[in-house]
Amino acid sequence: MVKPLRSLVVLSMVGGLVATVAIPAFAATAGAGPADAVTIQQMAVDDAQTFVAASDANATELSRESYAATTAAEIDKKKAEEAAAERARQVAAAAAAAAASRGSVPTNIALTSPGTGEVRWPLLNFTKGRGLWDSGYHQGVDLLTSCGTPIYATAAGVVKVSQESYGGYGVGVSIDHVIGGQQVNSLYGHMTYGSRQVSVGQSVEAGQLIGLVGSTGSSTACHLHFEVHINGSVVDPWAWLQANAG
Repeated sequence: MVKPLRSLVVLSMVGGLVATVAIPAFAATAGAGPADAVTIQQMAVDDAQTFVAASDANATELSRESYAATTAAEIDKKKAEEAAAERARQVAAAAAAAAASRGSVPTNIALTSPGTGEVRWPLLNFTKGRGLWDSGYHQGVDLLTSCGTPIYATAAGVVKVSQESYGGYGVGVSIDHVIGGQQVNSLYGHMTYGSRQVSVGQSVEAGQLIGLVGSTGSSTACHLHFEVHINGSVVDPWAWLQANAG
């Protein structure tokens, strides 16, 4: 009887110890009340974040027009399109400028200057400007007229030079002739861009249209700069025309 009683006392003491250890921890959490109840996971995170998905949120569909090209391929394509547009604009501007400089004079490769002589005047209507060696190094004569006026080959021959950029002459043409047994070269400078009607190596007839008067190269006004060289030497083109053109 004594042994069972002793066992009961021991069990009672053990239960009291367990209660003594467990009650403070339980009180630390249960004292907060139902309204402040938290889960073990929430206790483990000091600043727990929450996400609320509203059930009435509206979905928005993005349109391609609302943003710019960002990939390398799209950027390259955009640059190519802009470059092509700029080139087209420049071509159109150049064509408009050429048309404006020509005025109302039509370009007709069938045009020939009047006359039957072996040598012809390179222009039909003009005013004489600077002559040979006037105002410094000047190897020809300036024949002043409107831009777009037809320019004719002064004699039959073969085109030696035909360039859009011939040094200070700008757009220029040079023709080799044989006249009276002499090697003659005539040069036509400051012509209008894009107006040349002849190419290097081409044979031309006296009075054949070769281009239009302009103001390219070292020029400040519309005129034809005309030179004549005989056997490689510079001669006065004005005196030469007066003596031979007809």
